[in-house]
Amino acid sequence: MQFQNILIPVGSVVLVVAAYRAYGWAGVAVACGALVMWLLLHFTRMMQVLKRAANRPVGFVDSAVMLNAKLRPGVTLLHVVALTRSLGELRSPKARQPELYRWTDGSGSWVECEFHAGKLKRWTLERPATTLDGVPADPSAAS
Repeated sequence: MQFQNILIPVGSVVLVVAAYRAYGWAGVAVACGALVMWLLLHFTRMMQVLKRAANRPVGFVDSAVMLNAKLRPGVTLLHVVALTRSLGELRSPKARQPELYRWTDGSGSWVECEFHAGKLKRWTLERPATTLDGVPADPSAAS
């Protein structure tokens, strides 16, 4: 279980109790106002990221190589969606852990990300095979 699932509610209660002990009901009003503002900021960020992602095809990214360079373990799925400006193509069964998402660019390269409980654990970059002149090889032309 993640500590954030416990620490944020407990920290909120501790903040409200400390505000009450220090300033009475006026302190509770200020602490609750600050908590509501914090929640609204997170909600607004999430809605902005999803609004940008709604205007793009599912699983598309401008450059898979650049996405690969920007990823790091522990970032959230929302952060990766903000980086790609696109929802990932779900590659695993729904509601099963780990969740696998794939983002593909125009050259056929793709990044597959593995998320456990919403946090990025590992990812792989796959690039299409190329010939000596730098043109992507077409496996169907070999037959």
